[in-house]
Amino acid sequence: MKIKNTTIELIKGDITTIEVDAIVNAANSSLLGGGGVDGAIHRKGGSQILEECKAIRNRQGGCKTGEAVYTTAGLLPAKYVIHTVGPVWSKENNKNNQLLTNCYYNSLSIAKNLQVTSIAFPNISTGVYKFPKKEAANIAINSVRSFLESENHHLKTVIFICFDDENYRLYQEILGD
Repeated sequence: MKIKNTTIELIKGDITTIEVDAIVNAANSSLLGGGGVDGAIHRKGGSQILEECKAIRNRQGGCKTGEAVYTTAGLLPAKYVIHTVGPVWSKENNKNNQLLTNCYYNSLSIAKNLQVTSIAFPNISTGVYKFPKKEAANIAINSVRSFLESENHHLKTVIFICFDDENYRLYQEILGD
């Protein structure tokens, strides 16, 4: 799929192996690493990412849900890691969708400021945070599409990288691949 001058790609794989300017980390608010994507990025990226996250924590006290911060990528093949905190799914929280939308928009805004040309997104909040996968995929794709259509940016490639088969199939259906 192409939106203006940006190609949207879908890959099944491991985000820590992707050679792009920036990868997005589905972080927790502490920024100190955790499970899933967050843990893999911290493990494979090395101590430099953790040290930069600690400096961000000391400066601003972590990262709130829906917001994003960035570090260098340490030992990863990317240049930057954009850390965003997705919402923990709850039927009672009517702000889930907006918070997840904010994750994508704020990550793309940082990418714009860093003048990156390529970025890769994981399936934010669909693991231990239990966001319904189909709803999360629609929010991700619509948020990225909206940003690309309305903002001036340097992005040439946006990659959605799915670790599991279910997310990969959902993104294929929505993107029409």
